[in-house]
Amino acid sequence: MTARLGVTLCGLAFQNPILLAAGTAAYGRELADVMDLEALGGFVTKAVSPEPRSGAPAPRVGDFPGGMINAVGLANPGMDAVKREDLPWIAANVRAPRVLVNVVGKVAEDFGTVVAHLDDAPGFHGFELNVSCPNVKQGGMEFGADPSALQAVIAGARAHTTKPLFVKLSPTLPQIGDVAKRAVDTGADGITVINTIPGMVIDVATRRKLLGFGQGGVSGPGLLAVGVLATYRVRQAVSVPIIGAGGVQSADDALQFILAGANAVAIGTAALADPKLPARIVRDLGRWCDDAGVGVEDVVGRLET
Repeated sequence: MTARLGVTLCGLAFQNPILLAAGTAAYGRELADVMDLEALGGFVTKAVSPEPRSGAPAPRVGDFPGGMINAVGLANPGMDAVKREDLPWIAANVRAPRVLVNVVGKVAEDFGTVVAHLDDAPGFHGFELNVSCPNVKQGGMEFGADPSALQAVIAGARAHTTKPLFVKLSPTLPQIGDVAKRAVDTGADGITVINTIPGMVIDVATRRKLLGFGQGGVSGPGLLAVGVLATYRVRQAVSVPIIGAGGVQSADDALQFILAGANAVAIGTAALADPKLPARIVRDLGRWCDDAGVGVEDVVGRLET
């Protein structure tokens, strides 16, 4: 692996900028037999909430010509089980990749609860706060769409850790740059963009919604342009590290995010379809850097205008 691929985010050295997005890597061990985790820069774990969550009714995942739609419902075993079983496995088996733990909650206080509980556990290097999930105290409004709730989430988490905090934002936010700046001003060390876009798919043959929950999050190649624009807008607003995500299927796709201002790029749906793809993207990105005579960090945000 070429040294040109190395990047540093929030003081953490990553061997390359290619990560696996939250929800697609589970807690690492689920992919260990089908993917070379050690070839990656890192991965973001599946969501962790204070209590176990059973998730949405089946079917939870479906595909359509534009990509994939899912409503998993943030199913996870809860913070006790993750600390007892999953993080120790990561500590014992994952060497090079950096690991971020994705945190979710029903109310703002949940985020601080999870961060406080996991902070001294082994096996990970920082947190990603999913503020796209609904705040039950505010009628289901996303935490990221409510300035006071967003600040409460970040401040609550910040009070319990010195580890890097990345805040994951939804592409549906109308002023995503302003939200990113508010997050950073409140204590976020980095921003992840984007999450999925809300959508619905109907099975015409049965006249029923494809997913058991009805609506879900749309991901896949169609999100590439949305994610690149969100990354560009966030980079204009903040100087902290950005993890770009959405529709990445190739090294060229990853480079679009990097040129728009991302320091690292997370792969989701494409890795589910082809677990070997992330490692190929790392190799192709390394070849591009060698051919161009530059390192990844040399081209972050270097979009010609």
